[in-house]
Amino acid sequence: MSINGRDELILNVGLLHTAAVIALWAGAAGSVGLMLYAGHRVGAPSLLLGLFAMWVVSPFVMLAVGYVVSKRWPVLTRATLYGVTPVVAVASLAIYGAAAFGAPRPKTALFVIVAPASWLITAILVATAAFLSRSRTASE
Repeated sequence: MSINGRDELILNVGLLHTAAVIALWAGAAGSVGLMLYAGHRVGAPSLLLGLFAMWVVSPFVMLAVGYVVSKRWPVLTRATLYGVTPVVAVASLAIYGAAAFGAPRPKTALFVIVAPASWLITAILVATAAFLSRSRTASE
């Protein structure tokens, strides 16, 4: 790979990181907002809403922690982490939005299932990218 090509790759990962950080904050804030809206519609107790808010924001906290610890990760692994963030954000917003604005009585199960599903998808994709990065480095 030429130096110019490497610079482009680094630039692209930098742009992907910027987009991922924006998606992270928008996804976290929007998800919590939609959950609070749905909770207020059904008259959920404040304590329950607070606990659900922590649960709903947990995938975004996990991604933010990933950003902090990923500084020395291979480019492919970091790019995968940055790429999965907008997917998690958009999927969460779509599911929570459908639940909050859809049925007269929002389904609580959706608010319970989305967080662990997000963790699982993120863990599988980042672990796969890390494995591929190691395999690629070992073969070079």
